[in-house]
Amino acid sequence: MRTTLRRVLAMIPTLLGVVVCIFVITRVLPGDPARTLAGENAADSVVEKMRAQMGLDQPIWTQFWDYLTGLLHGDLGYAWHTGRPVAEDFATRFPATVELGLAALLIGIVVGIPLGILGATQRGRFADHATRVISLLGASMPLFWLGLLVISFFYGTLGWAPAPVGRIDDSINPPTHVTGLYVIDSILTGDTVALSSALSHLIWPAMVLSVGAVAIISRMTRSAMLEVLGQDYIRTAAAKGMGPARIIGGHALKNAAPSVVTIVGLELGQLLGGAVITETIFSWPGIGGYVVESINATDYAPVQAMTLVAAIIYLVVNLLVDLSQGIFDPKVRNA
Repeated sequence: MRTTLRRVLAMIPTLLGVVVCIFVITRVLPGDPARTLAGENAADSVVEKMRAQMGLDQPIWTQFWDYLTGLLHGDLGYAWHTGRPVAEDFATRFPATVELGLAALLIGIVVGIPLGILGATQRGRFADHATRVISLLGASMPLFWLGLLVISFFYGTLGWAPAPVGRIDDSINPPTHVTGLYVIDSILTGDTVALSSALSHLIWPAMVLSVGAVAIISRMTRSAMLEVLGQDYIRTAAAKGMGPARIIGGHALKNAAPSVVTIVGLELGQLLGGAVITETIFSWPGIGGYVVESINATDYAPVQAMTLVAAIIYLVVNLLVDLSQGIFDPKVRNA
């Protein structure tokens, strides 16, 4: 309990540093939010009035203090380009990003872990070389290129995919809101029509986003499994006649799990915070597209809020990953 509390308290200086850095960076970037919002041909008096409404006429330290005190009260700021508080925009868009990130992570786990196990158990053979090539391609392939290729081939040429826009067909009503995740809500409410449409829209961007996760998870799984398979107790179990499936599943994978869980947790934070390119290509109505719109409009508050939320996600995931190590390692659990 003390260790958990100490780690939680250690997150506070990190978050404060993130807040300071992103506030300073957004203020030194070129562009005038008031001029963008008012229009390039607007009179200077109109622009100055807009700056006063946005609080940009105040000294920089006053702007920072107002921003910091607002955060302490749960106020993420106001999105001038949408005309709504950032918290409202996040509440509408964040479930879409979470659904896409979780789907991509699931694909990464289902594909990456077996590939890593296959590569480790077939070390030096064709299967090992094939899995390493797949990992290398996945880690180096640009997402924007892969996304456009998927849209062009599967939608434009084969017609297998729906139009790459949104989370569900325009002719179908979204499922009754429970969690905000269309697939989960469709299952919970028994809406098979919405479920089919939501899955057809989700699978392609999730597959594109999962490519990097598959590569990293498979490589880490292979490395962890190779280290475990070289231990004496594994050779002893094989000498006693224990079957390969039991050795790999009951001993090797269990002891390699801490490293695998660590990389899976880090990938979750990466996927939730880095889906901007995929969401933009597939017109996915999540936080990524929202941030792109905010950057184009030189709107500070949404960019600051997204950076802060991404930092919180990373810190929380890291904390959960550290705590989960106690499940696999008694030394950590008893520390």
